[in-house]
Amino acid sequence: MSLTTDQARSFAIAAHGEQKYGDHPYSYHLDAVAAIAGLYGDEAGVVAYLHDTVEDTNATLAEIENQFGTKVAACVALLTDEPGANRKERKAKTYAKLAKVSGPTELALLVKVADRLANVRACVQDRKASLWEIYRSEQTAFKQAAYRPGLCEPQWAELDQLLAGGNDNAKI
Repeated sequence: MSLTTDQARSFAIAAHGEQKYGDHPYSYHLDAVAAIAGLYGDEAGVVAYLHDTVEDTNATLAEIENQFGTKVAACVALLTDEPGANRKERKAKTYAKLAKVSGPTELALLVKVADRLANVRACVQDRKASLWEIYRSEQTAFKQAAYRPGLCEPQWAELDQLLAGGNDNAKI
């Protein structure tokens, strides 16, 4: 890890505090997302560690921009769910935002795929069939919004494979 990635991890873990990811400390999820996204460089790893901070903690985009720069803050903003009355409404608004992303902030899309892949892997590992089913039902809309040809194709392939078919296919 680079110093900046270490700083992002420390910032995120401090911001998330005692939050849990299922039965795990939240760092479990952050490390999983960063391991996937980090394959594409340190900047992707930084965004991966910070991706949930504005959505799930008291951290602000201004703090992130101050410590990690404008591009990282812009990516975190893109990864932060839009407000809505329920998950369906929040995701529809967020996917509409992601569908418009182009240029340097496509880095956010790479991290979003890493986040979704880490979540689906965890569903399979922890046998969370109901959550896996939610991700499966959202996959078409998610992919329409976030997929860009040539951007993290191996992660998209694994995600598609894990969500194909019924629960038996994912061994949940």
